[in-house]
Amino acid sequence: MLWLLALLSLIGINAAAVAAFAIDKRRAIEGEWRIAESTLLTLALIGGSPGALWARARFRHKTRKQPFATQLDLIAMIQSGLVFGLAAAFLI
Repeated sequence: MLWLLALLSLIGINAAAVAAFAIDKRRAIEGEWRIAESTLLTLALIGGSPGALWARARFRHKTRKQPFATQLDLIAMIQSGLVFGLAAAFLI
């Protein structure tokens, strides 16, 4: 049952990351107040990096913005390494 709660949490945080990128892109186009980069990166850091990476590509948003793009990629790489490391540890 705990795994179901974890899965639903990950789905929720990734949906929030996608929504945040979509809203920020719309606000950028319309010249409105933007979502802080720190907020977008925090969403990725707490588990929303797959959604953030997908949204960045889908909405073509913040793809060249530095250091944001590098920080997002680094978060995703660290999380991927942790997931693969934990999977290997539990499978051995």
